[in-house]
Amino acid sequence: MSLTDKAIERIRELIRTGALPPGSKLPPEPELAAQLGLSRNLAREAVKALAVARVLEVRRGDGTYVTSLEPSLLFEGLGGAVELLQTDSAALLDLMEVRRLLEPAATGLAATRITDDQLAEVKHHLDAMREARADVEQLNAHDAAFHRTVVAATGNDSLLTLLEGISGRTLRARIWRGLVDDEAGGRTLAEHEAIFLALSTRDAALSQAAALLHVTNTQRWLQEHVRSAEPPLRSTARRPLRTTSHPR
Repeated sequence: MSLTDKAIERIRELIRTGALPPGSKLPPEPELAAQLGLSRNLAREAVKALAVARVLEVRRGDGTYVTSLEPSLLFEGLGGAVELLQTDSAALLDLMEVRRLLEPAATGLAATRITDDQLAEVKHHLDAMREARADVEQLNAHDAAFHRTVVAATGNDSLLTLLEGISGRTLRARIWRGLVDDEAGGRTLAEHEAIFLALSTRDAALSQAAALLHVTNTQRWLQEHVRSAEPPLRSTARRPLRTTSHPR
């Protein structure tokens, strides 16, 4: 463990023990360094690292405070961290596995809590996906918004933030899927239609099953294509989406 890591751990210990509760202000840098038994430089580096992690908030001209430590706030950095992962097959498939574990359960929960207004928003994005079948970027933007609205209906901000972080990475995979698979558009629309219909009946088991089928189909497609010598996932250039199938 480096000296900076030790400094970070000591500040985290102060927070864990309640010596620095959420919303509290840290002592001035010289006092904090003396309290930690470290140099001011190390204390400063530790504060910077914890600020990036949303544990601390540095307010110019005022001082440094412990944040609310709400899970949704602390998880916000997940998406940025996920984006830094290399586009190798193992990392991408691992993320899809996590999504397969979480998203169907979240969709089932959403079915028991979704409001009429939220259901109408889900339908809006579904309709927009149908209209955007020739525009890959718009199709995937509404695809992501569709799933975000569904998970938001659970009322669980931590779950929403976790899945948002994971989906930020897999969004490029969905774009790639649309670019290289001439049947992906029709299948994706049909799967989203099934999710919406299940949600509209407030059937938790059916909603979970529909979401599981959708994520599983994507996961299987990735297993077949990501490991092959296909073009890299970094490109998100707009190209026509070749679709011949229609939602059933």
